[in-house]
Amino acid sequence: MTPDDSPSHALPTDGSRQPPRGTPSRRPVVVGLGEVLWDVFPDGAHFGGAPANVAFHAAAMGAQALIVSRVGADDLGRRAMKVMHDHGVGTDYIQRADHRPTGTVQVEVDGQGQPRYRIAEGVAWDELAWSDALPALASRADAVCFGTLAQRSGRTRETIDRFLEHTRRGCLRVLDVNLRGRFYDDQRIRHSLGMANVLKLSDEEMPVVAAACGWGGDEREVLHRLLDRYALRLVALTRGARGARLLAGAEACDVSADPVEVCDTVGAGDAFTAALVLGFLDGRRLEAIGRACCRVAGYVCTQAGAVPALPDDLKAAVRAGE
Repeated sequence: MTPDDSPSHALPTDGSRQPPRGTPSRRPVVVGLGEVLWDVFPDGAHFGGAPANVAFHAAAMGAQALIVSRVGADDLGRRAMKVMHDHGVGTDYIQRADHRPTGTVQVEVDGQGQPRYRIAEGVAWDELAWSDALPALASRADAVCFGTLAQRSGRTRETIDRFLEHTRRGCLRVLDVNLRGRFYDDQRIRHSLGMANVLKLSDEEMPVVAAACGWGGDEREVLHRLLDRYALRLVALTRGARGARLLAGAEACDVSADPVEVCDTVGAGDAFTAALVLGFLDGRRLEAIGRACCRVAGYVCTQAGAVPALPDDLKAAVRAGE
């Protein structure tokens, strides 16, 4: 990293990049850090926001999931709080903004189920503030999921950085780059990579990330350079209908995806991330993690919205790494 890309304080080191082995003795604590919003489709509004979606899916898969974000003191904000509560996602760290609305995204889906987004600006999650309660939460988190979109505002960006700096040794700091519109730049991508120890990105995002790092090369070369340059414990590349590639240390695997009838792909990557985090924390082999990730992401593609209820048999299969 260049000096400008480095975090302002040293982050905890993680020792070996290999996943921990053995079953956790308690429910893992997974924090979604960043945007809470409503995806507005032609048929209505659906709860969304990438870090929030990860928390929702992690809760459905058995984790203790919490969200750190900000909503407006409006109807959408009240609805968001109710949805989170009803789905067993912790809301103690959701802030309220009296003078800014809850975030919204206008979503248009094409004939292949691929979304296009128009993201509202000047919304509540653009003012996520640091608070005295956040260091304690950061210090007990097993995984924190964050992205680049919420960092478009200086205040939220500073809060995300400070939260990550307070995480403990061994916490998974999971960057889903989540590139949206004009709300990122090369410096922010590099800085975020420096704050993370786990990276999830799509095959469409990979060339942008490589260019931000000043690299060329093929897919395999770029992924290995990311793993080594940023001392990442795990890298996951999603390839849509072609499955995924996972790397951790000297281990790598390619996983295929079962064909599905796509309704829309919104939230599929976030479901993938939730299964990735829980599988890695549980110490599973990469191939088993990848199979579970692709299976749950494929199901989400068959449903409308980012956080459809997962069938019990699918949740059981994901927990078992099938």
